[in-house]
Amino acid sequence: MSKRQREDGAEHESLNGKKARVGQPADLNHNDYTIGWICALPKEQTAAIAMLDERHPDLQSPVNDDSIYILGSMEGHNIVITCLPKGRCGTNPAATIATRMVSTFPSIKFGLVVGIGGGIPSKVRLGDVVVSAPIDQYPGVVQWDFGKAEDGGNFRRTGSLNSPPNALLIALAKLESDHELYGETKIPGFLDDMKRKWPKLNPKYFWNSFLKDPSRTPDAFSRDRVSGEIEQVENAATTVALNELPMRYPDVHYGLIASGNQVIKDAVARDRLDENLGGNVLCVEMEAAGIMNDFPCLVIRGICDYADSNKNKDWQEYAAAVAAACAKEVLSVLQVKAVEHMDSVKGT
Repeated sequence: MSKRQREDGAEHESLNGKKARVGQPADLNHNDYTIGWICALPKEQTAAIAMLDERHPDLQSPVNDDSIYILGSMEGHNIVITCLPKGRCGTNPAATIATRMVSTFPSIKFGLVVGIGGGIPSKVRLGDVVVSAPIDQYPGVVQWDFGKAEDGGNFRRTGSLNSPPNALLIALAKLESDHELYGETKIPGFLDDMKRKWPKLNPKYFWNSFLKDPSRTPDAFSRDRVSGEIEQVENAATTVALNELPMRYPDVHYGLIASGNQVIKDAVARDRLDENLGGNVLCVEMEAAGIMNDFPCLVIRGICDYADSNKNKDWQEYAAAVAAACAKEVLSVLQVKAVEHMDSVKGT
């Protein structure tokens, strides 16, 4: 380990006050990592690494695996983080990355696909988080562009994806109850801790008063971070500057995510997709459908745009950070021993 690594490890404190030292523990091997964390973009990987409680030393990968893995621990779980190649996105590259990860780390039990996505504006707000969960006949994630064209220009989806592992669904039920009981999530606290640990991290990963929310309805609602009171803000214009509104907690939503190989940036197409899926869609994204059948996983997306013509990159870093914080909160309610007793992906 280099001197710089030792210094970095000595500087970073985790949420529980323990030092997050790079290079500890040194005796772990590929069989000791049980959770795979997949990112599509470097900014998503940045947020994931910054959310680790502890960074572990690198391990040598097989010659047939050119992926780069970041190793560490989070809420007591040993985590493997990797990112799709720069400039590559969609279901096929994601499937390739997942296959390589499971081969190199044979004890992985499930995956977390964590990053950014586009939200349905009547249901979610920018900066909120959507977690994949089964609803009605849908398994949590649907590949919306997998099917065949029919007469009249209609498109019928064929096939389906697997639901998230049962242990994760149990954890989500616990998490949802906790949020309702206490009226808040751990996300703001995890973000505050990340800011303390990484003082040089790009400020875009944290709440920024200059962000703007393109509103899709006549009224916008915000939750005051201090009082928790709901106030109605009359929105005559189409854009609300958030420095005019109180700081708000990210809300966590559970439900259907639509995944495909095309970027959606048209409100009509977005709303038609939602309608075709029974009005159940909360979020659209581009990677999860390529992973879920062969790599049981949970998909967590921070909302960075509304998948319409106003789509831009302003919210991406913050949305990536809140998604990573939500993933950490999910892991906080998962028993380490319960994960260890799950079947490995490679053996199924």
